[in-house]
Amino acid sequence: MAAAQKNTQMNQGDQKEKKRKESIFDLSKYIDKNIRVKFAGGREASGNLKGYDPLFNLVMDNTIEFLRDPDDPYRLTDNTRALGLVVCRGTAVVLICPVDGMERIANPFVPQE
Repeated sequence: MAAAQKNTQMNQGDQKEKKRKESIFDLSKYIDKNIRVKFAGGREASGNLKGYDPLFNLVMDNTIEFLRDPDDPYRLTDNTRALGLVVCRGTAVVLICPVDGMERIANPFVPQE
């Protein structure tokens, strides 16, 4: 009887372990769609999402990096550079958003010019 209870507890433990591994953020709906990614350190890139893993390592194709103003590192310029196929490390990813439906808004914490 004790062995049966132990097996039941182990099966319940395995089920809890499986539930913990599920991601709350599902990137599968953005496969083969354009996304924009912000990285730690301030870089931003946009490209076609080709793949990802549970640690948010991303593979993007036709990637474009948005360059910053050399005088003001917090401001993006209209200048870009093509990167092509890129593998982005998940630990550096800060934000992921779809390009479709994205709209730029004014920063409420910066005085308006």
